[in-house]
Amino acid sequence: MNNILIFGDSLSAGYGIQQNQSWPALLNDRLTATHRPYTVINASISGETTAGGLSRLPAELRRSHPTVLVIALGANDGLRGLPANEIRDNLRKMIQLAKAAGIRILLIGMKLPTNYGPDYTARFEQVFRDLAKSERVGLLPFLLAPVALDRLAFQSDGLHPTAAAQTKLLEHIWPALDPLLK
Repeated sequence: MNNILIFGDSLSAGYGIQQNQSWPALLNDRLTATHRPYTVINASISGETTAGGLSRLPAELRRSHPTVLVIALGANDGLRGLPANEIRDNLRKMIQLAKAAGIRILLIGMKLPTNYGPDYTARFEQVFRDLAKSERVGLLPFLLAPVALDRLAFQSDGLHPTAAAQTKLLEHIWPALDPLLK
């Protein structure tokens, strides 16, 4: 059996919904239904930053022995206005740890609200594109792309997708993830 490690924040942890409704759980259901030899391990934590993820990743790689790693971190860093180079360095170190172990990687990016200013939001979004290119890993530029403009796709906090939106997220992620499932 091969493991897919989902390493994200509240957007992947299923914040505010039942765990079996989250996109990682729906991914596991899809893999099981289609008899793909993969198990999803969702190690996402609400509020997680790239620094927190980097500190947790070595132990999680040893524990779960993934074949594929999905890194969906950075949103909380961006919302806190942390320096783009710090986010890039943390993500790069995570990617390099996984690559050294022979793990295939999908990096999932994020976009920030416009109130963070055009310079910061551009630098933040560029982090994901630059890393995917320089580290030669898969990239999904914006996790929330299929629901970002649909207010009804979000819980009352306006940040976290509803249970009904999770299928759209999975359908958006699937084309980027499927090629890594050799």
